[in-house]
Amino acid sequence: MIDARKAVLAAQDYFNSMLDLLNQDSLLVVSDVRLEEVEMSEDKKYWLITFGYNLVSQLEFQKNRTSIALNKEIVKSKENRHYKILKVNTNNGEVESMKNREV
Repeated sequence: MIDARKAVLAAQDYFNSMLDLLNQDSLLVVSDVRLEEVEMSEDKKYWLITFGYNLVSQLEFQKNRTSIALNKEIVKSKENRHYKILKVNTNNGEVESMKNREV
């Protein structure tokens, strides 16, 4: 059985490998990716790993990069936070699914 840390690393690798698909519209950029939740399923077969991220227009992202002091305030006020739950098998560490999490 893999521990929570290994499950998070497996989920993170998988999530990162899918970033180009998450922003299929080339006008958007995935930013501020953070680990939000780690939970083991009741049957102990899966780790449920939640990552949160923001989708920002490339124009807004580039504009805000030049002003680091204002970046956090501007970006956070103008975008929606999105969440993905990744289901990691506790026996082999493989990611079996990635789903949207509604808040």
